[in-house]
Amino acid sequence: MQLTVYFCWGCSVFLASGYSSFSKSMEIGKKQYQVQHGSCSYTFLLPETDNCRSSTSYVSNAVQRDAPLDYDDSVQRLQLLENIMENNTQWLMKVLNQTTRLELQLLEHSLSTNKLERQISDQTNEITKLQEKNSILEKRVLEMEDKHTLQLKSIKDEKDQLQVLVARQNSIIEELEKQLVTATVNNSVLQKQQHDLMETVHNLLTMISTPNSAKNNFIAKEEQISFKDCAEAFKSGLTTSGIYTLTVPNTAQEKKAYCDMETGGGGWTVIQRREDGSVDFHRTWKEYKMGFGDPAGEYWLGNEFVSQLTNQKRYILKIHLKDWEGNEAYSLYDHFSLASEELKYRIYLKGLTGTAGKISSISQPGNDFSTKDADNDKCICKCSQMLTGGWWFDACGPSNLNGMYYPLRQNNNKFNGIKWYYWKGSGYSLKATTMMIRPADF
Repeated sequence: MQLTVYFCWGCSVFLASGYSSFSKSMEIGKKQYQVQHGSCSYTFLLPETDNCRSSTSYVSNAVQRDAPLDYDDSVQRLQLLENIMENNTQWLMKVLNQTTRLELQLLEHSLSTNKLERQISDQTNEITKLQEKNSILEKRVLEMEDKHTLQLKSIKDEKDQLQVLVARQNSIIEELEKQLVTATVNNSVLQKQQHDLMETVHNLLTMISTPNSAKNNFIAKEEQISFKDCAEAFKSGLTTSGIYTLTVPNTAQEKKAYCDMETGGGGWTVIQRREDGSVDFHRTWKEYKMGFGDPAGEYWLGNEFVSQLTNQKRYILKIHLKDWEGNEAYSLYDHFSLASEELKYRIYLKGLTGTAGKISSISQPGNDFSTKDADNDKCICKCSQMLTGGWWFDACGPSNLNGMYYPLRQNNNKFNGIKWYYWKGSGYSLKATTMMIRPADF
């Protein structure tokens, strides 16, 4: 940095280089003196001696007119010039000090400016980096959105395909169910015809080989109408198992029933029997109410008769079961009864013992009776239609002794077969079942 100082002897004029108009007028006829101070140089413009001489001559002439020139005057003049020189020197030092402060201020300002510029540059770089990161993140977000859009589209396509497949399978299942119902009906008709034919042949053979006295005894037993149940017939002295005529309580109606006079001391009234699949048990509410089948073979005695009978006094229920491997088991309930038709022939059971499971396969507490045309179970799927037969279903429950009859080697994995869960599991269809009752005080 260079600073120019204008100095005028005798008139005490001092200006910095910023005042250009004055400096131009002062530079003419002046001497320049340059001083180096650190990194800065200073230029001083001093007046020529002629200019000052005129002033001196003026003083000298004035003195000469007033008094003669002598040595003392010379000393005074010299002293005056030294004083002026000292004043100028002090003034010059002040100028130098002020210049130095200005230099320091300029340097500090320059440093501050540089620091601010560096900070701005750093912040600019940070902003640039953040912008780059933001751009990368935006790109990734767009990529993820595209990926998720493709995934959602793929899932929707799969869902649509599954819905089409489910609809197609439902149609196939409905068609198979219709075919199954048709086949079941045809099979039941054929079995009934076969059973009737076998029974006719059996009766003919029996008539040929049986003596007349035995025939008369057999007929007499069938025509007996004075017993309300098989226990009463047993106590009257009729201890041979066979078909007996019972009177419906409180009515004059008669009912054919098979009496088991041998099992567990006899006196059992058989209310259900399955043994060969000859009778279709997928029946209506009315048929289960009145009874169906043949007491000599497969049959259902009738809910109304059993309800009337078991509400007269306390009865026990024994369920005898056979599997296809030659095993037998039973469940015995110490208290059994059926409610009235108004209460859906609800079943009541207490006191289980036996070998067919420690837990009752008939759900407790008692459930209402259901058939294919009277859905009284606790499932929206209509258990009687799905599992076939009439039974005391819970939510399709652990038992159904009136289900489809399946022969040997076809009886496994049958959800709608003759089932007693706590003995053989849910998919095993039994070979034979018998349900029989007698008074608890027999």
